Amino acid sequence: KMRFRFYGDQDCPDWLLAEINLLTRVSSVKMKILAGNVIKDILGTPLDFAKFEQLTADAKFESAGDLKAFIASVHHIIVSAAKYDVDGETLSNELQQLGLPKEHATAICKAYGDNVAAIREILRSRSLRLWGLGAVDWRVDYVFSSSAVLDVAAPVVALQLSVGDAGAKHVLETDTATLATLISELKQAQTIMAGLAPQ
Repeated sequence: KMRFRFYGDQDCPDWLLAEINLLTRVSSVKMKILAGNVIKDILGTPLDFAKFEQLTADAKFESAGDLKAFIASVHHIIVSAAKYDVDGETLSNELQQLGLPKEHATAICKAYGDNVAAIREILRSRSLRLWGLGAVDWRVDYVFSSSAVLDVAAPVVALQLSVGDAGAKHVLETDTATLATLISELKQAQTIMAGLAPQ
């Protein structure tokens, strides 16, 4: 199996190999324009599907599904290359290994190279992030009885967590045994995460 840097040193998926033929149906000049429009979409400008249909009219796609597959393939190549920090020259060589003509690979890589920093920044901003913990307030209530149970006689811990920039408040009420388990599991998770952190 071949390994590709733009795919995280993994083999290229079969679906992308199958779509390479679609990418060759447009000229390299149009490929550069189309790749530029896909990059604009990645950066937040909505995709103009009618413009794509116009530019690919001579490609003789059999259906709108072919055009969507074309767009998805170019999108996937560009996002994957940015994700794995691949330079334009390496990406061009690897796309040629997949069967894309040199002119087409160069067209994609030119558009990619001109925008790679912005693409990486937008991908970084969209990646999974945990909201920061703002404040923690707590109290312990000792419940002697309730309308449901006459003799409870157990402490209840109430935690109020403020998270995110807006300070959204989340309240958690639990008994002491469950709280002890939660604290223990959070400490275990912290130890594991500390072990994964780069030295």
